[in-house]
Amino acid sequence: MSMCLVTGGAGFIGSHIVRRLLDKGRSVRVLDDLSTGKAGNLDQVASQIEFVQGDICDMPTVERCIKGVDVVFHLAARASVPRSVEHPRPTNEVNVTGTLNMLIAAHEAGVQRLVYSASSSAYGDTPTLPKREDMRPHPQSPYAVSKLTAEHYCSTWAHVYGLQTVSLRYFNVFGPRQDPESAYAAVIPAFVSQLLKGQQPVVYGDGEQSRDFCYIENVVNANMLGAEAPDVHGEVVNIACGERTTLNVILADLNRMLGTDIAAEYQPPRKGDVRHSLADVSEAKRVIGYEPGVLFAEGLERSLEWYKANLA
Repeated sequence: MSMCLVTGGAGFIGSHIVRRLLDKGRSVRVLDDLSTGKAGNLDQVASQIEFVQGDICDMPTVERCIKGVDVVFHLAARASVPRSVEHPRPTNEVNVTGTLNMLIAAHEAGVQRLVYSASSSAYGDTPTLPKREDMRPHPQSPYAVSKLTAEHYCSTWAHVYGLQTVSLRYFNVFGPRQDPESAYAAVIPAFVSQLLKGQQPVVYGDGEQSRDFCYIENVVNANMLGAEAPDVHGEVVNIACGERTTLNVILADLNRMLGTDIAAEYQPPRKGDVRHSLADVSEAKRVIGYEPGVLFAEGLERSLEWYKANLA
């Protein structure tokens, strides 16, 4: 694995993967259009990488970036369930057509492997817990449909064209550098930012919905394992911790850790949101050797220290 391409490498997860690859002595090329990623996420390693500002929907750019690459970490996507409900067409264009572009170019360029960042949103609101990869998908939003479709494309490229692919279904990733300011910000950075400003955190629904939150270090480890595991042929695996926490519990924990006492502002549930999420990670252990190393409580403490230092 001498040359790696990280699409979406200026984003929250991608920038962490870039750093890990550099630590492992890999050559790294980043393709990112900076629509949601931030160049500042790569400032400390800018001199060590090749950065291309471009769009995965532009095939000539994709073909240029993939030359000489051994492994692709494909993270570039138009994220967010509520944004996809508001803007379904661009969500599909980036997440489906963009991924198809990457797969076509990877096959034609002789890339060895593509590690795809998939989403647990594919499961939808099925009541059975924990979620297992052999369950029937039931996507509830355009975002979920687009991520699942791209997942199927990755598996198809493995079976039809022989490109080694593995899809990592992330469950609610959190950690340092996750943007709290976006209108579609994830819940943990949004809560922390609001509490630090003395504002009421906004909770959509009653706050008793639960999620399997996965600290960023676990996700980075999963990507490294996905790139190096032998004999992957289009498999799909859950990446999570196998534990779930409600939003009300998270808010209570953050109030305690910050020494604040600010109640939530409860608003109606958002379209496309699921009620409960919990992963079975045994397939990820079998296929790529994954095990979560940082559980939720420790990850929350690490994240809070970073936000306190960087949002003050």
